[in-house]
Amino acid sequence: MGNDNVLSIIHEARVQFLKYMGFDEMNMAGVGLIMSDAAIEFKNELFYGDDLKVSVTCGEFSKVGFDIFYKLEKKQGENHQLIAVAKTGMICYNYQQKKIVSVPADAKMKLSG
Repeated sequence: MGNDNVLSIIHEARVQFLKYMGFDEMNMAGVGLIMSDAAIEFKNELFYGDDLKVSVTCGEFSKVGFDIFYKLEKKQGENHQLIAVAKTGMICYNYQQKKIVSVPADAKMKLSG
């Protein structure tokens, strides 16, 4: 599986995680999100058809952003093999005003809990 596929997988994981938390990238407690950076550290191979588990958590909050951390593991029976760890930096943005804004307090509390 190509490196670009892993980036697509973490993008989908982010969208599903935000939806689970009651948000989306255009409306996270009233603000939008922009991905400012991404980093992926590959640990093992992944092949098309492998059973994949993706874990997501948030941290490293600043006034205007936060990081989302991902762990990708391949299921092998009852065991899991680490495939990759990744991080995306997210910035809060008001699309109407076209400016960076603060992380909403209620979103920060929900995402860091």
